[in-house]
Amino acid sequence: MAAATDPAWLDGGRMLPLVEDFYTIQGEGFHAGKPAYFIRLGGCDVGCRWCDAKYTWNPKLYPPTDVQTVIDRAMSCPAQAIVITGGEPLLYPLGVLTETLRERGLQIFLETSGSHPFSGVFDWVCLSPKRRQPPLDEAFERADELKVIVESEEDFEWAERNAARVGGKCLLFLQPEWSVAEKVMPAIVEYAKAHPQWNISIQTHKYMHIP
Repeated sequence: MAAATDPAWLDGGRMLPLVEDFYTIQGEGFHAGKPAYFIRLGGCDVGCRWCDAKYTWNPKLYPPTDVQTVIDRAMSCPAQAIVITGGEPLLYPLGVLTETLRERGLQIFLETSGSHPFSGVFDWVCLSPKRRQPPLDEAFERADELKVIVESEEDFEWAERNAARVGGKCLLFLQPEWSVAEKVMPAIVEYAKAHPQWNISIQTHKYMHIP
């Protein structure tokens, strides 16, 4: 990731490796169903085998994009909220992007594994912890929503370990890994019923056939 995190290359966050940006409906977690403009950045050093966005992992595939170009596109559509995702967006300085969008009156949502230091300003932080590279302490403190991906029943213990570290107002979600969703959903349902502090998140955008 050296090339991606080179300050000269990023120009202080004025340039970022943009994979794609588009207006759609948030499909999962607390804000599911909410129209939002997505900004997806390239580069991830976590490497989950079940990741459905592996095409984002190598930032060298995505030339540096002036964030003002992205901001202008976001402002040209009716979006009231921005979702910054990846890859792992916290690999990069997000201050310029997020502060400018906030000044324009937009809400800023972050989706992160929490494995890198925070930068930027956010109205909502969705923390999705990964075993391969667990979150930093500050990620637990910043999380408004904890979304744990469940591949098997063994992941419930991992979910509880992370839930024990977030703040009392943080919302808790269990989300089935898409490729095994039908298999693990009955166990998730029973677990949530027995532990009602947990909510269930599903990837509704995949049912809606939207990005």
